[in-house]
Amino acid sequence: MTQTSRVRAVPRFYVTTPIYYVNDVPHIGHAYTTVTADAVARWHRLLGDDVYFLTGTDEHGLKVARAADEAGRTPGEHADATSERFREAWELLDISHDDFIRTTEPRHHQAVQRFLQRVYDNGWIEKGTYAGWYCVACEAYYAESDLVDGNCPIHGRPVEWLEEDNYFFKLSAFEQPLLDWYESHPEAVQPEGKRNEALGIIRQGLDDVSISRTSIDWGVPVPWDSQHVFYVWYDALINYVTAVGYGADPERFEVWWPTVHHLIGKDILRFHCVYWPAMLLAAGVEPPHRIHVHGFLLVGGEKMSKTSLNQIVPADLVDDFGVDGFRHHFLRDQPFGPDGDFSYEGMVNRFNTDLANNLGNLLSRVATVVTKKCDGIGPQPDPDSPLASVAREVYETTAAAWAEVQPSRALDATWRLIRDANAHLETNEPWKLEPGPQLDAVLGDALEVLRIVAILATPAIPGTAAEIWRRIGLSGSPADARLPGAAAWGGYPGGVAVEKGTALFPRISS
Repeated sequence: MTQTSRVRAVPRFYVTTPIYYVNDVPHIGHAYTTVTADAVARWHRLLGDDVYFLTGTDEHGLKVARAADEAGRTPGEHADATSERFREAWELLDISHDDFIRTTEPRHHQAVQRFLQRVYDNGWIEKGTYAGWYCVACEAYYAESDLVDGNCPIHGRPVEWLEEDNYFFKLSAFEQPLLDWYESHPEAVQPEGKRNEALGIIRQGLDDVSISRTSIDWGVPVPWDSQHVFYVWYDALINYVTAVGYGADPERFEVWWPTVHHLIGKDILRFHCVYWPAMLLAAGVEPPHRIHVHGFLLVGGEKMSKTSLNQIVPADLVDDFGVDGFRHHFLRDQPFGPDGDFSYEGMVNRFNTDLANNLGNLLSRVATVVTKKCDGIGPQPDPDSPLASVAREVYETTAAAWAEVQPSRALDATWRLIRDANAHLETNEPWKLEPGPQLDAVLGDALEVLRIVAILATPAIPGTAAEIWRRIGLSGSPADARLPGAAAWGGYPGGVAVEKGTALFPRISS
């Protein structure tokens, strides 16, 4: 058996967020994508997969240079300061990334130059002159027909006319190869509507695209022409291969790249679902395994933007709801795919309903009765409990939803088990039962539900899941459990101390 075949025997899952642009600070739109990627990564770790989770910051380009100038800093100083804000935000939100890449790192410069040199050597890059309407916020050119009342169709702000010598990627040559790739990989872009959108862009016809600039020097130098730097989007997209060893560690790249799952917002669909697969084909690399596209997170019906002043900083909501309250809301109330509309009132309602009333109340009720009637020692579950079949169904539905990057559906399924356990308590009223086999069975069933829920909810609320695990007397962590076996009914050992504790989620007044 070869070394490569032994490595490949381990299931792998490579998941990425977009790298976030450092002209601005983190807001809940950034957090939504990142928390989702984190939860999916945590789920795959529960499955026993070898997971690599990448996030980071995009630090080159005209927009960063201008933002730095406005702040009275060099571009490097500005990138350092803002990149650190993203690191701090992800630490606050308990993001378990394995790598935080910055496009100003030497490893990335080397990968960009190797990658685009390969594309150039393959004959897919040529020099020309470009003139057109340019949006600094997008770092993108637009045809006049794409503009809305003369403004950028994404940001709604005025565009600028730019003209300069550039190197061009021959995107137009990849119309048919892209269509062929999509036909042979029908599930490459999810959901299907976003795949159809990408196909629509391709079928309308593709123009060659500018990939370099001479008007700025804040970027990765073009290796075959020192007068040019690579345009930010083409530099940025390559981060996904940089992180798994492109050009530096071929064996590592071979085992990780085929497992990649990109999570992106729909505003960057064109770059990830058209330009990026074409660039990879041009370099002789297989396009991404999966690209999962979500809609905008709207506030008051409008997309968040720096100019509309509707950005919400994650820390402000964490102050009110806690880290896991924040995470649960955005995973449960904002389905992955369509646009979602955030409201503070909706967040309060979800917190009180799911976390305080359902999960928190279940733990409180069970721990209170165990303390009063079982001397604080949790009994074993009934192997023939009616909740056993519910737990099996819940696991299957939860697992299927996480596999499809649908956290909202996964959590809805998990919470079904919580609701049914609360209903089981209401029916059997253990607080009225005398100590004995009937009481033990009812309480043991509820403790088993809490054990299973702690595992299944770990991707969304890792801190709370670990605390539930501890309070019901289990050692280690639910994050160390391995599915599907750990979700099988009957795993709660009984005979361990249960701690009553304070309320997990005190209700919030709206």
